[in-house]
Amino acid sequence: MTTKYAPIDAELYIKNRKKFGKRMQPNSIAIFNSNDIYPISADSTLPFAQHRDILYLSGIDQEETVLILFPDAKNPKHKEVLFVRETNEHIAIWEGEKLSKKQATAISGIETVYWLQDLPAILRTLMVEAENVYLNQNEHYRVETPMEVETREARFNKELQKTYPAHTYLRSNPILQRLRSIKDPIEIEQIQKACDITEKGFRNVLSFIKPGVWEYEIEAEFVYEFLKNRSKGFAYSPIIASGKNANVLHYIQNNQQCKDGDLILMDVAAEYANYSSDMSRTLPVNGKFSAKQREVYASVLRCKKEAEDRLVSGTNWYTFHKDMGEVYTAELLQLGLIDKADVQNQNPEWPAYKKYMMHGTSHHMGLDTHDYGILTDDFVEGMVFTIEPGFYLPSEGFGIRLEDNYVVQKEGKPFNLMQNIPIEIDEIESLMNV
Repeated sequence: MTTKYAPIDAELYIKNRKKFGKRMQPNSIAIFNSNDIYPISADSTLPFAQHRDILYLSGIDQEETVLILFPDAKNPKHKEVLFVRETNEHIAIWEGEKLSKKQATAISGIETVYWLQDLPAILRTLMVEAENVYLNQNEHYRVETPMEVETREARFNKELQKTYPAHTYLRSNPILQRLRSIKDPIEIEQIQKACDITEKGFRNVLSFIKPGVWEYEIEAEFVYEFLKNRSKGFAYSPIIASGKNANVLHYIQNNQQCKDGDLILMDVAAEYANYSSDMSRTLPVNGKFSAKQREVYASVLRCKKEAEDRLVSGTNWYTFHKDMGEVYTAELLQLGLIDKADVQNQNPEWPAYKKYMMHGTSHHMGLDTHDYGILTDDFVEGMVFTIEPGFYLPSEGFGIRLEDNYVVQKEGKPFNLMQNIPIEIDEIESLMNV
């Protein structure tokens, strides 16, 4: 079974499992499930998207997969166990063959692989030995709880606790939050590839954008370039927002015509090997910024450069954002969008700058666009973040956001994974008017 992207060294998943196992309590078992394939209507389904946690620990990108980790198992072959769906003749004809046991081992580095139908019997053997069970659930700070859609993992956890009520149940997610927030060099390599594909898409649209094109046509140009370069497509729903649409932070309709004199804000990026990139650029539809547009763009770009100086080891998300609030305040004062009285009388819970910059400056990224990471933890080497300042001016009919992806270094400024994607005003205008 082949994938679109180049194979990833199984050593990554071996290391990830070792890191997780070291953080488990003695005589404990941890269980991870793949996602469901979600139905739409009739016989239609959404494209399968693997649960990022089982992907992080095994590399297996296939439905109906279960991973069990049991470092203290009495039988050495049961310290790591993978269950995969067995191919039958019908599946092979209609869907294509599923992973063989040998292929699952090659991808994951797990020697013990069973068919999924063997799970109940093997699980019972392991549960008799184990005292504690680590259950997995989504505890990301952005997730809404309770979730309206019950996941395969949630159903499994409910049934397991019903069948084995005497065990002590623990949480996997706090361990994964910390492990996944620090990227292995192999992971950073995949994110870099996603960023490089995004760059190809961006350079492709620079000469395409002109008055009269439609937002969805620009979206199509991006996805063409992404697919051509071994990406499965967009890392998230693309935002192609011209004119006043840019002031809607999550505008995804992408159905309006781009007009002469307008700016177009594009928050769009490729995935690669299930890793995300996340880019924002703002361009003049006619290839030339007006004086006002240029002034605000330059201000946002200065904010981005200031953020680069602050995204360093030893600080944390909250301190970083507090410091950036002061940067935004200074820039907005300089632009004349707020005055000293606005600052003196501001609500500390919603400072004056929030009128024009109302979202966060940064978030973790990796396997998820808004990836795992505990916000109170200090930034350390290997964490990957966005920097994405923006000013939104409904009265002017435009909004500007600029966003790149960065790897925190042991010392000094972060490394910009998107450093080759044009962002300076003169370069943008030059490339759009070739």
